[in-house]
Amino acid sequence: MEQIQNETSLSSEEIARYARHISLPEIGIKGQEKLKISSIACIGTGGLGSPLLIYLAAAGVGRIGIVDFDVVESSNLQRQIIHTTTSLGLLKTDSAKKQILKINPSCRVDLYNQKLTSSNALGILSNYDVICDCSDNFPTRYLINDACIILKKPNIYGSIAKFEGQVSVFNLKEDSPNYRDLIPTPPPKELIPSCSEGGVMGILPGIIGTIQAAEAIKIITKIGYPLNGRLLIFNALKMRFKELTLKSKPENKNIDKLIDYERFCSEIPVKNEVDCDIKSISIKELKILLSQSSLGILLIDVRNQDEYNQCSIEGSRLIPLSTIESGKAINEIKILNTKKNLYVFCKSGKRSLRALKYLNKFGIEGINIEGGIEAWNKEKS
Repeated sequence: MEQIQNETSLSSEEIARYARHISLPEIGIKGQEKLKISSIACIGTGGLGSPLLIYLAAAGVGRIGIVDFDVVESSNLQRQIIHTTTSLGLLKTDSAKKQILKINPSCRVDLYNQKLTSSNALGILSNYDVICDCSDNFPTRYLINDACIILKKPNIYGSIAKFEGQVSVFNLKEDSPNYRDLIPTPPPKELIPSCSEGGVMGILPGIIGTIQAAEAIKIITKIGYPLNGRLLIFNALKMRFKELTLKSKPENKNIDKLIDYERFCSEIPVKNEVDCDIKSISIKELKILLSQSSLGILLIDVRNQDEYNQCSIEGSRLIPLSTIESGKAINEIKILNTKKNLYVFCKSGKRSLRALKYLNKFGIEGINIEGGIEAWNKEKS
């Protein structure tokens, strides 16, 4: 008993370090001691994981587990603030641990330099009190969700895109909603723009990740009102928060085993009236067509102006996806398409597919260029 007391009680140095926490009646000595003996797992050390890990370490969380298999790249530094220029090429987990220990040398940091999978998720996540989902893809989000349901662990969810972010707390109580209550089925993979395609405001993950950290501290210390049954949405352009209520559905809790989530998120949903079969063409096939004659080809680039200025396919016409989905460019494309075959491309083929599905509603048919400008540049080199 004496040994436990020594392990959980705060030293004089810790009392000085966490004085501003301790002075809060809601936290106090007892709350800070709870943080000291707590354990939190963070999946992902990117934009969301960076501020989350920094603030959890600073708050005095005793044990932090980090799951990631990626390395630090220069494009990460715009938003992934736990990494620095000197970290380029390092494993993100190693880079994050160095920063955490600079902030708080007393924190125990467990590294899992691997991808979270159905075979290792339960073994890894079972070691921690709270799970923080800082991932950036649907298969991992469903995996984390289902593992938390099986293990009965709270799941603090965050996601970002462009200028908007979301936060919620799943599986906190027996009647709490989970991720499947928010998104019952994954959206079509080809319609999900990546961070590199859609872009993201650098400060946005800092805001969302910090809110996730706040929720973790509240759950550990048992104070306040966590985002249980609530989805908090933040729009940086409008500088506005809004909140949606989430309801728990019993059928979404019937999870007793983990599945192949890559396959689950790649399965083609049943087509509805709006969906259509979009034809596609490879870059090699396109080059053959262009070499024969480009007179009968209408080549449209649906990226934005800045992307177009950097590089594009000679002879292509810029019509951004936003102007197509807003309806502004429909008549222009109809006129251009009267005597030519329409071919559409973007960075990788996702936005162009969206554009073609939307154009199909107006009777405009075209062909998607697989791989987009990325495949074009690779083929060119």
